[in-house]
Amino acid sequence: MKEREYLLSLYEIYSNLLTEKERNYFEYYYFEDYSLQEIADNNVVSRAYVSKYINSIETKLIDFEKSLNLYEKRNKIKEIAKDLDEETRNKIIELL
Repeated sequence: MKEREYLLSLYEIYSNLLTEKERNYFEYYYFEDYSLQEIADNNVVSRAYVSKYINSIETKLIDFEKSLNLYEKRNKIKEIAKDLDEETRNKIIELL
């Protein structure tokens, strides 16, 4: 479950770096809860292709984070913001 949450967080940050096709496949699988077979049927490809494609998207997201560290920095900023007054903390979190 933690891996799924991590990937969803990475997607939230890096989705604009993915192609439209990659975003569609990721969203079908993670947000719409389509099975690999349903995605394959809807896109007239094999289940194996969809599985491999989803894995490559996940790898891309993880590689983006390894290079840019935006998820890690975002979490550090949230941690620091905990010590601030509520109004300032909310403004910072809104920016993230």
